[in-house]
Amino acid sequence: MTMADQTPTAKNHARTIRSLSELIDALDRRVPQVERAREMTIARTAASLRVEALRRIAALEQEMADAAAHSVAKTAAQHE
Repeated sequence: MTMADQTPTAKNHARTIRSLSELIDALDRRVPQVERAREMTIARTAASLRVEALRRIAALEQEMADAAAHSVAKTAAQHE
């Protein structure tokens, strides 16, 4: 399915997933600055943010899969 074939909600979810993936990539590239005060707090916060971004991606992907399955079932029912 291309972006042109998707509903506005699916397009929005896809954009959000891309943005969250970019955030995760940036967090993964982050090099701890051990000389900084409070670095442990920053690192913990970054790790927590990464986990939350992964959870949100999973939830959005599930919503998209559920919507696609519903659409397929609806189309199949119309052709019976």
